[in-house]
Amino acid sequence: MKAIPKEVQEIGETLEKQGFEAYVVGGCVRDLLLGREPEDWDVTTQARPEELQKIFPESFYENKFFTVTVLTQSQNPKLKEIEITTYRSDHKYTDRRRPEEVKYAQTLQEDLSRRDFTVNAIALRGKEIIDPFGGQEDLKAKIIRAVGEPEARFQEDALRMMRAARLATQLGFFIEPKTKEAIQKNAALLQEISKERIRDEFCKIVMAKQAMAGIELLRELKLLSFIAPELEEGYEVSQNKHHKYTVWEHNLRSLQYATEQNWSLEVRLAALLHDVAKPRVKQGDGPDSTFYNHEALGSRMARDLMARLKFPRKQIELISDLIRYHMFYYNVDEVTESSVRRLIRKVGAEHMQDLLYLRMADRIGSGVPKAQPYRLRHWQYMIEKVSQDPISPGMLAVNGNDIMKLGNIEPGPKIGQVLDVLLGEVLEDPKKNEKDYLEQRVKEFLSLPEKELQELAKKARQERDQVETQRDETTKQKYWVK
Repeated sequence: MKAIPKEVQEIGETLEKQGFEAYVVGGCVRDLLLGREPEDWDVTTQARPEELQKIFPESFYENKFFTVTVLTQSQNPKLKEIEITTYRSDHKYTDRRRPEEVKYAQTLQEDLSRRDFTVNAIALRGKEIIDPFGGQEDLKAKIIRAVGEPEARFQEDALRMMRAARLATQLGFFIEPKTKEAIQKNAALLQEISKERIRDEFCKIVMAKQAMAGIELLRELKLLSFIAPELEEGYEVSQNKHHKYTVWEHNLRSLQYATEQNWSLEVRLAALLHDVAKPRVKQGDGPDSTFYNHEALGSRMARDLMARLKFPRKQIELISDLIRYHMFYYNVDEVTESSVRRLIRKVGAEHMQDLLYLRMADRIGSGVPKAQPYRLRHWQYMIEKVSQDPISPGMLAVNGNDIMKLGNIEPGPKIGQVLDVLLGEVLEDPKKNEKDYLEQRVKEFLSLPEKELQELAKKARQERDQVETQRDETTKQKYWVK
């Protein structure tokens, strides 16, 4: 078992010196026993909030639930704030979300009895472990089990049903049958929970290592119907000859590949939802069935789903755009640079890598062996090629107007020739791209005989062509394309 950090130990020692009990409790104890790094730290005690604030002047108390947050001087972000909660018992969960009334509890066991799952109802003081509900045995058996009567726990706080799914997914545990049955029976209570809280738990499942199993668990628990019913429409919907799996399996396998690659939340959600519209647009059955325009409808469906779950607007825009354009056409011999530029304008240059990731997840989710065939590598090459700054006089710290003023000359081919020669120098040594230096060189070039300037400009253009060719070859080699 990992050691309790000194910041937490010092809080416990301070409370005990004042005559109070002090226990580390909840998820951090669970993680310690599992050998995991806790995300945060909670302490419980019989000291009241007003007493805690006197003992710990560097603290604040901003809620009705007897929790005082103590500020520490720790350099570890996870230990800068440690919550201390007075023993409590909850009563009257009329809104299925939070207790209408909270009372002080007299004992640690009374406090532990109000908690959600046995693995979270373990307290620790030094080497003493308080485990009245068999949480340690459930940790060994990899079980998520409700404390006491499961149905009562979920009717108190319906979000606990999603937390059960999330914990099982994150820890690789399974849900004990009686607890699972209670969730299935009470799944509809999730409708009474704020969409933001549901979204947060859902995202934690999507970000877990076993995200595919987590989404499947939500379906088995009958919770998905109240989170993303559109996604569930793909269950057992067969596809055509280009797909090995049903729509449901394909979406989940796409998500799992994105998870294995440790890609962002946005890419994972796009992978999960990219074919959400297929059941609604499917025409025919068997190997030749079609799903025309599923990407356009899917983009709108994903947008509506995420708006309902109160996702931030920027995330909604990005994910819906990725879904809208995930079917981008790319044939090496047919696609032009202008069509690639149009796609970049639609999705945004900064999101083209995400679009590639989604396409790769889509491919693996379809059952093909390669995530990145030659065509996709060539597409990456084209994206980088058209995104590179062009090698042109526009890169210089001086322009044609500057040259006309310095030489007191009218517009004409001489200006372009001077710019070509200047650009050749800067390509050879980028440090020379300074206005003062270039202006001095302009005066020197303008004083040259016309034929000599023409020859210098011609040579500079040839060297620029070589630089462009070399850059293009380097980019091709990067993506192993011809």
